[in-house]
Amino acid sequence: MYKLIKQEGNARLGEFETPHGTFKTPCFMNVATAGAIKGGLSAFDLADAKCQVMLCNTYHLHVRTGDEKIKQLGGIHSLTRWNGPILTDSGGFQVFSLAKLRNIKEEGVYFSSHIDGRKIFMGPEESMQIQSNLGSTIAMAFDECIENPSPYEYVAKSVERTTRWLVRCKEEMERLNSKPDTINKKQMLFGINQGSTYEDLRIKHMKDIAQLDLDGYAIGGLAVGETSEEMYRIIEAVTPHMPENKIRYLMGVGTPVNILEGVKRGVDLFDCVMPSRNARHGHLFTSKGIININNQKYQMDLSPVDEKCECHTCKNFSRAYLRHLKKADEMLYMRLAVIHNLHFYNNLMENIRNSLEKGEFDNFYKLNIDILGNRI
Repeated sequence: MYKLIKQEGNARLGEFETPHGTFKTPCFMNVATAGAIKGGLSAFDLADAKCQVMLCNTYHLHVRTGDEKIKQLGGIHSLTRWNGPILTDSGGFQVFSLAKLRNIKEEGVYFSSHIDGRKIFMGPEESMQIQSNLGSTIAMAFDECIENPSPYEYVAKSVERTTRWLVRCKEEMERLNSKPDTINKKQMLFGINQGSTYEDLRIKHMKDIAQLDLDGYAIGGLAVGETSEEMYRIIEAVTPHMPENKIRYLMGVGTPVNILEGVKRGVDLFDCVMPSRNARHGHLFTSKGIININNQKYQMDLSPVDEKCECHTCKNFSRAYLRHLKKADEMLYMRLAVIHNLHFYNNLMENIRNSLEKGEFDNFYKLNIDILGNRI
């Protein structure tokens, strides 16, 4: 259940109560695709990095190790040792982004596994069953993630099908939550707003799915080809039609600048692989902008990645050491770099929440919007 605590303009300070604990919003979810953060981080490392919510991937866990086996092992919480809330995405995005051959029908999607080529069918019921087996806190509804740009007529039909799929997801979750052997009988369901970059389709779809009174609502299908300006335009069009008493989630977005812009427009929840992926490639976020640790100028630099940062990496190691590890292709580099970037993101969210609590978000936004995207 979402509780709105304070609002400044459209920016919202709140908290979300779940079966696995309450977290504060705005919040960034750390992406643990197959139950671990890429870069060698465990659930305990996430806790140290101030993470509140872990996100795991339905499709990847289904194809390896298998959701039924994970259920036998006690569910995703038991397996990963993460005690807080876990959100699982529906698998829809992976079906549409990874499957080279797919056939979309009313019942669901037929496609081939990107790992071994085996034939898989996934529809609303199957997605809910997989997520129920995983026992996640929050399950995402199965939808079609549409490429940007796409023809208006196709998008309109796709959105209508996504709405029908959402109704089926809700019915199936209610059935699964009532079963005696279900791991999490209080599993929550979020619906996903689609409609590409067409404001009228987005607004109509949001109004339609709001009537289903779900636990939360997400804006999907953005950051998949459109410009940042188009993305912000769609967020501004959709959020006024999202229920005020429900949590609002912007899927797969984004950079620190995207997050600030999203919060400003009324978004509560974010996720993105960017902090860990960028870290692995040498791009580290700091309070003064983004640095590339591969650069020669850091070879003899004994200062921490960010002098204002309190993460394990910054408290103990220098830029020179991280650059050395990166150039030597040592695994330790990835771990230390990812620890820093995740801590930076979660600390940014904490600072955003503090600014909202003090009624100073507008000032915080103006002070940081140009700095956070700056490449040093």
